Amino acid sequence: MLENGAAPPPGTSDFPSPSPGGLGTRLMRRKPVERLVAEGGKGEGGTLRRSMGVWQLTMISIGATLGTGIFVVLGQAVPDAGPAVVISFVIAGVTALFSALSYAELAGTIPVSGSSYSYAYATLGELVAWVCGWCLILEYGVSVAAVAVGWGQYLNELLDGTLGITIPTALSAPPGQGGYFNLPALLVVMLAMVFLLGGAKESARANTIMVAVKIVALLLFCGVALQGVKSGNYANFMPMGMAGVSAAGATLFFSYIGFDAASTAGEEAKNPQRDLPRAIMLSLVIVTALYCLVAAIAVGAMPWQKFKGSEAALAGILKSVTGQDFWAVLLSLGAVVAIASVVLTVLYGQTRILFAMSRDGLVPKVFSKVHPKSGAPRVNTVVVSLFCGVLAAAVPLGQLADATSIGTLFAFALVNIAVIVLRRTRPTMPRSFRTPLSPLFPAIGFVLCVVMMARLGAVTWVVFGVWMAVGLVIYFGYGLRRSRLATAEK
Repeated sequence: MLENGAAPPPGTSDFPSPSPGGLGTRLMRRKPVERLVAEGGKGEGGTLRRSMGVWQLTMISIGATLGTGIFVVLGQAVPDAGPAVVISFVIAGVTALFSALSYAELAGTIPVSGSSYSYAYATLGELVAWVCGWCLILEYGVSVAAVAVGWGQYLNELLDGTLGITIPTALSAPPGQGGYFNLPALLVVMLAMVFLLGGAKESARANTIMVAVKIVALLLFCGVALQGVKSGNYANFMPMGMAGVSAAGATLFFSYIGFDAASTAGEEAKNPQRDLPRAIMLSLVIVTALYCLVAAIAVGAMPWQKFKGSEAALAGILKSVTGQDFWAVLLSLGAVVAIASVVLTVLYGQTRILFAMSRDGLVPKVFSKVHPKSGAPRVNTVVVSLFCGVLAAAVPLGQLADATSIGTLFAFALVNIAVIVLRRTRPTMPRSFRTPLSPLFPAIGFVLCVVMMARLGAVTWVVFGVWMAVGLVIYFGYGLRRSRLATAEK
């Protein structure tokens, strides 16, 4: 459809067949926004079901974001910033906000399952879209595995606090870390798979319950720990100066990764143009408020010097304030539920991105096959779950977990560019949400992502480079020729 809604001239089509052209032309071919939207929900043998409203979408983003960040990363950031870690959370939230605004605009304009992959396909061309999608596969896959490993650790803490037993190291750690197989990590991924196979509506309901539990757990922490707050703990508010606050902000930025998860549900939302931007922004506001509240009470209840080396700072604070193990055990239960929710929502996002790439012909069609009864891409879900589960259970991730960060930042950077490009190429296109002060805000978002990427270690960059090389081999060997734009399929 043309910008002004008029019919296309005779002999033309809304979705024109691409001309063969040279290699450069084929690499830069773009998929029209109208075609992306028109194909929404359609898979091989069935369609995805539109069952989610703004509340469920918001819970998906919160579910993917609110997890190990506040339960683990807080203990790493406080030694850098001191009590001013609250400001660090605000800085990290504002940094994430610039990319969130770009995601909100594109999610409302191009409401499809592919998230930043689809946005890049419509604006930057097929090769860039493939690279973005390949980054997302790395981000989501490694993220699920890394988070699942953390779930096993918290499960052991919960079992020890309630029953006095733990799962033996041989069955709760991967090879190279004292074990043979991380059974809890595989278990939580398989549980998430079961929910996803039931369909988006059932998965969203389970996630909403889990998100409610972890929010209640954090609010419970605030209520109990508030009793131990001492004004003297805030006295030396910024011991390391602004440099320490900034360094902690960079560390805490990765606690916000996941707010974009709602954008992968574009084809299962009831009113995506209206609800997706609202869900993305609302989730970021809720998560930031919770982070700041928990951080402010935590540093008030325990001197900031004692946070050094503490990975279970919140549980330690509760035990110190009350003198009992009960509250720490309760918080461990909240952490177990919180991390399970992250596994569920991130695994969901992974399957939907592969669904979109499969429908475009860039990966095998089996990933876009939809079960007619559940409305879920079942083969896709099983394959992805098994891969992530085995990765979590049998491979020591170590520094590879940082690959989650670099893949996410790369996708964020492309989304900021995509907003600028689409504003220039399709200025009159209807937008349910518009990023303010564009192109300034998207440009700031892009620069911030590049700066964050530059702070990552050399090992992470090597892993990223190898992953990209493998992806390009697959694209030129498979996707370039089988792309639906190449074969002119309709």
